Amino acid sequence: MGVASLILGIISLVIAVGGSVANLGWIGSICGVLAIIFGIIGKKDADSGRQASVGLVCGIIALAWGLLSTIACVACVGCGAAALSGLIK
Repeated sequence: MGVASLILGIISLVIAVGGSVANLGWIGSICGVLAIIFGIIGKKDADSGRQASVGLVCGIIALAWGLLSTIACVACVGCGAAALSGLIK
């Protein structure tokens, strides 16, 4: 489970940071949640403790980044819609 957590953590970081431009940060957040779950399970195993820890940390960072970028995108769209509705009157 430690290797799965590590791989998902790295993938989620890449998708969350790179995908935040195209509003795909939510996909990175989903992978981040899976990395966190596998990291917690993997920390119980003595063989994959370090890999699980790194995957857990990457998953937490990706989850936070993905959620923040999604919230920022929704706020930006809302502000744009409010500004355009004022021009149409």
